[in-house]
Amino acid sequence: MAVKKNPYKNIAGVTPCPGGWLVLPARLSGITVAAEDAFVLPKLFEVLDFRPTFEAAAVNVPMGWFDSPSGQYRPCDRDAREYVGWPRVAGISGTPCRDAVRASNSEAAEIEPWMTRHDLRRLRWLREAERELQPYHSRSFFSAHPDVAFTVMNSDEPLKTSPYHEDGRLERVELIRQRLPGVDGCTQREPGGHERADVQDERGRAELRVARRQAAARHPPAERQAGQRHRDGGMDHGGAEPACHPAEGRRAPG
Repeated sequence: MAVKKNPYKNIAGVTPCPGGWLVLPARLSGITVAAEDAFVLPKLFEVLDFRPTFEAAAVNVPMGWFDSPSGQYRPCDRDAREYVGWPRVAGISGTPCRDAVRASNSEAAEIEPWMTRHDLRRLRWLREAERELQPYHSRSFFSAHPDVAFTVMNSDEPLKTSPYHEDGRLERVELIRQRLPGVDGCTQREPGGHERADVQDERGRAELRVARRQAAARHPPAERQAGQRHRDGGMDHGGAEPACHPAEGRRAPG
């Protein structure tokens, strides 16, 4: 007996949060996204091993490291900083090398002198990513950044507002409402029912859009040719969105 094909794809946006990793799952059917309740998993390996498995998941963490100090920014970091423009360029942090990630915080600061207190706090999540993400994960898990995702949603125009200010939050919520219908109304809660910060919520939804683009890019040609292709602010009305922007949705190198 032939196994019936699943009518939808499981996708997710994942971003670090104080409790571990915020996961916003969704089901993708064609170009329709149905978001589910978000949840927090304490460890990244629990995200990678989650069932049902994600066909595409965008994670707000680097996937690809220099072994030794090679400067504050990787080539893809510089591309992303140039793309998002001022003032959101400040949101694209540098990426320490493996030696620094595997060291203690004090040793990391000596190996990579450019690291600030904010960078040292990020090591908690970077260490998990460096340890847990393996080359075979690149079939389903992609590195993405919310500032890049929001710039793509804004028709390649840099955003001038901060996600930490009310006007910036409202601008991003409106972009999500326009570009990712079915996700803007989802409620994000921690286990136990405590609502989380708006900024992390928006990051999770931005990463979910990257996962949607990656999953849509995998559709066979016949599915992508339904109807007349028409571009409207980055949306492809021919049945699937176009492939990711060069600075968005990077895979982990082998």
